[in-house]
Amino acid sequence: MKYGLIGEKLGHSFSPQIHQALGCADYQLMPLDEKQFHNFMKEKSFSGINVTIPYKEAVFPYCDIISEKAQAIGAINTIKAITDEDGKTTLYGDNTDFDGVLYLLDKNGIDLAGKIVMILGTGGTCKTVTAVAKHCQAKKIITVSRTGGNGFIDYTQCKEEKEVQVVINTTPVGMYPLVGECQVDLRNYPQLEAVVDVIFNPLETALLRQSRKLGIPAVNGLEMLVAQAKVAEGIFFTNAISDQAIAEIYQKLKQEIGNLVLIGMPGCGKSTIGRQLAKRLNKKFIDSDVLIKEKANMEIADIFAQFGEGYFRKLEQDVVAEIGKEHGLVIATGGGVIRNEANIDALKQNGKIIFLDRTLEKLETGNGRPLSTTEEAVKQLYAERYPLYQKYCDIKMENDGTVEEITAKILAYWEADI
Repeated sequence: MKYGLIGEKLGHSFSPQIHQALGCADYQLMPLDEKQFHNFMKEKSFSGINVTIPYKEAVFPYCDIISEKAQAIGAINTIKAITDEDGKTTLYGDNTDFDGVLYLLDKNGIDLAGKIVMILGTGGTCKTVTAVAKHCQAKKIITVSRTGGNGFIDYTQCKEEKEVQVVINTTPVGMYPLVGECQVDLRNYPQLEAVVDVIFNPLETALLRQSRKLGIPAVNGLEMLVAQAKVAEGIFFTNAISDQAIAEIYQKLKQEIGNLVLIGMPGCGKSTIGRQLAKRLNKKFIDSDVLIKEKANMEIADIFAQFGEGYFRKLEQDVVAEIGKEHGLVIATGGGVIRNEANIDALKQNGKIIFLDRTLEKLETGNGRPLSTTEEAVKQLYAERYPLYQKYCDIKMENDGTVEEITAKILAYWEADI
């Protein structure tokens, strides 16, 4: 490997896409266990690497030269191999996460000056965020660990820090595939102004979901990842890349990995339009009802008839929980998916939700739909569900024209707003 990312569990890392967009065509992922890590570092058979959990501190003994910034922070995330004329390789260690965090805060208008900042976690990223908070002149920095001690508080004690104004998560809690986990209840902090989660997979963690529901400005770590990668590329190749590249790659990456989710009444055109959108966006199309039928090995009408609606809704929740974790999808949902807020939470992890609103008179009846067999049944469902569609969508789109017209409208929104 010439260039790439090392760490213990890299999962669905987006680093290759980012570095390739920045010009490093052969950037790779290299997951390493502890033994492999030490062998890899001893061999020095690379040109430049980024380092992630849990090796940001463990790489220190292998670096011959360490930047003042990395020394002050106590964590290294970027290493360049420099080979002289005699074939001797020297490893230079630096920390570009500092620049990434600073960019993320500045770009999203999160000012730490004079603020009480609570940092979750005590690893390498915590050290970086602490250095940034000091650089930004935070009034007070509180660090939370699982066990407390050594100047840290634990997750029971942190509930009493009522004056906290900014919370920053630097732990992997809530990261794919263990989505949905969260260590703090944000309602404990009445002065809270902003939340930052350095996790970017999923795009909306359980912590950020809390923030959204409480109306607190919040941001994930995707912009930080792109910004630090730009700085790392400059170290690898000693070239200057403008901040405009960060914004362009960030927007492109969000469009690439984000899910486009369609909700609406049965017969409003979700599946037909979803297939068109998937084709145009080069994404995979998923119909949650089709997956439910495959899971149960029977038609939806038969599921209702044999086991009842409650059993169907449980199958639906299980299916939605799985597809909501994934990236790069166009998802058509069943008409009743909005009846369970857990479904919406799962879909919003990586998705934008579009409500396809079709005039009541144009909605289909029957066609194997057990709850909309007659016009009267459709009217009743429409009245019950319409407020929920409006409540949970990111945008409503009228679908009373042609497939081509609504597809074009959604594409315009996706490209402008995502």
